[in-house]
Amino acid sequence: MSDFSIGTLSRKTGVKIPTIRYYESIGMLDEPGRSPGGQRRYDGAHLEQLRFIRHGRDLGFGLDDLRALQDLSRQPERSCEAADRIARQQLADVERRLAGLAAVKQALEGMIAQCSHGVMDDCRVIQTLSDHGLCDVEHSPDGQTPRKAG
Repeated sequence: MSDFSIGTLSRKTGVKIPTIRYYESIGMLDEPGRSPGGQRRYDGAHLEQLRFIRHGRDLGFGLDDLRALQDLSRQPERSCEAADRIARQQLADVERRLAGLAAVKQALEGMIAQCSHGVMDDCRVIQTLSDHGLCDVEHSPDGQTPRKAG
């Protein structure tokens, strides 16, 4: 099995060295072996763990969910119901955020459409940012705290 440094692991996964160390410190990445000189040495198992974490983070999973999914992956005979539940919750979160972003997009489009390209004193963009009541849609980019105009 290959044996490589943290820098090589970082290059192979696209995960920065401080982040790798952080994942180790919180137990998300198994502690690596050490060379005779004390340097961390990683192997294929570490590479796969880090790829799993990186891909999960790219898909928006939080560390707690990824930790749970890692734990589940170590139980090959167990039902995948719990993993499915975690993924479904992540999908629902993504859909909620997308709805929030769609509302923000609509609010920005409305603000821009009402802009007369005149002077700043009459600028609808500035007016709308100063007075949320001028927005004609509920919006919040995170989808968690919709705000109603007017």
